[in-house]
Amino acid sequence: MRIAANRIEIELEDSGETDRPVVLLIMGMGMQLISWPPGLVRALRHAGFRIIRFDNRDAGLSTRFAHAGVPNLLWQGFRSHFGFPSEPAYSVQDMALDALGLLDALHINRAHVVGMSMGGMIAQRLALQAPERVASLCSIMSSSGAPDLPMPDAKVMQLLLGKPARPGLEGAVDHTLKFLSAVSSPAYPPDAGLLKTLITASVERSYRPDGIARQMHAVMTDTERANQLHRITAPTLVIHGKADPLVPYACGEDTARRIPGARMIGVDGMGHDLPPPVVQSITDALIPFLHEHP
Repeated sequence: MRIAANRIEIELEDSGETDRPVVLLIMGMGMQLISWPPGLVRALRHAGFRIIRFDNRDAGLSTRFAHAGVPNLLWQGFRSHFGFPSEPAYSVQDMALDALGLLDALHINRAHVVGMSMGGMIAQRLALQAPERVASLCSIMSSSGAPDLPMPDAKVMQLLLGKPARPGLEGAVDHTLKFLSAVSSPAYPPDAGLLKTLITASVERSYRPDGIARQMHAVMTDTERANQLHRITAPTLVIHGKADPLVPYACGEDTARRIPGARMIGVDGMGHDLPPPVVQSITDALIPFLHEHP
């Protein structure tokens, strides 16, 4: 299903139970709505919620911003580090307005908002932009964006910024497999065959490395959000893996510290992915939290 919102086209999936409270799921950088684990979606539906997933701009089947070009992230990072202006094709705030426009288009007045990684940053922006629309906020493996927080593991960053070793579908799948294996949960190593199957389905649906670069540029330049998080009024749950090599655990702790009354849950052995045992830990915490804030 595709709708027009905030002057772009957004691809979404809606479980459709109009008599239920809504959970809006916002995925991370370069990921697609199909990246949400089916077990998590099933658990939320079984708990009585209507589930809406969507592709962020520049990812999946939503509007692509190819006309904006591909940013030189190393150069833009250098400019940002030394205080020079760095203008992304769009901002994290724009992506939050996409989510808000989606709720408007579906005539949804209020929703629980759950964001993963960059999706957590978008969710935070949404809670700041339209507090009356956010019944609760859950930020998973995300960050406040404060500039003094720990950086990703160097090997992981090299893979994130790197390019496939060979062209075509197989090159894209192998490169993505290397990256996702590098950020996986050390306590729950992925099944390489199953992971490759999931990656192949994702790449066949949509592969936009240029969109990942533009989304990363947006995240790099969203430096003021940390100082605004104290204004969030939505009940907030922060969930973060203690072994996350991409967004270190301190980033989740900082997010929870800055949002008044936020509840922090650290998951032992969890990296920057959602294997079944981690999904179980998340649902065990998330579903009671959602029921607390109808």
